[in-house]
Amino acid sequence: MILKRFRIGVHIIYSRATTDTFMKKRQNILITGASSGLGAEMALQFAAKGRNLALCARRIKNLEKLKAEIEEKFPNVTVTIRKLNVNNHTQVFETFQAFKKDLGTIDRIIVNAGIARGGSVGTGLFDENKKTAVTNFTSALAQCEAAIEIFREQNHGHLVTISSISALRGFRRSLTVYAASKSALTTLSEGIRVDLLGTPIKVTTIHPGFIRTEMNAKTEKTPLIVDTPAGVKSIIKAIEKEVDNAFVPEWPWKAFRHLVKIAPLSILKFAS
Repeated sequence: MILKRFRIGVHIIYSRATTDTFMKKRQNILITGASSGLGAEMALQFAAKGRNLALCARRIKNLEKLKAEIEEKFPNVTVTIRKLNVNNHTQVFETFQAFKKDLGTIDRIIVNAGIARGGSVGTGLFDENKKTAVTNFTSALAQCEAAIEIFREQNHGHLVTISSISALRGFRRSLTVYAASKSALTTLSEGIRVDLLGTPIKVTTIHPGFIRTEMNAKTEKTPLIVDTPAGVKSIIKAIEKEVDNAFVPEWPWKAFRHLVKIAPLSILKFAS
């Protein structure tokens, strides 16, 4: 009995030490949707920290330019790129495994690819709304599946899903399906987190507020919006802490998340 308890104690200490080591390392990072916006800026800021990168997106020419920029600024960083349409779910699994072969291990996978198309339900925009739902949820599920398969094989890893502050409530017009898809992603991420409790695999969900990117560049002036580098800096800060959930930038979204949950529908209509 004493020997058994000793072995259990050693195993727990070893597991914690192993987990702490990988949490500090996270050297090889895979980012989807890396050809522009948050994904491209995350790649640049992680490269500045000396991390190796596996970058994928549909627009390979954008990735080639980003790779060249990173290699010029940070010559000690390894950058590998692949074309990927996340709606091709078979290709998601193949691409993630290929990146693992390239780098040996994948320490962190950031499920970032997403779109915001469509409009009010029942206004003839079903096809666009469906694209948003599939890309932001079903294809995110494929990425999570592929990521966790790798992490289970390695017995370590950090899954990061990029959700949205809009995941907290329902919104109107172009945000209706977008918000619903991000809410589903947040719930999915929590389910994965519960399933992996007590393992060396961590799950973080990021809920960005208003950050100016290519996706929303044509929208009207939005209050409280921040530029991409500042927004991504706050995202990376939260990712590096490996918290369960983060609302960024912290001001005002850390407080706003509590207010939006109790806001009447009339306020939500005005806000969106």
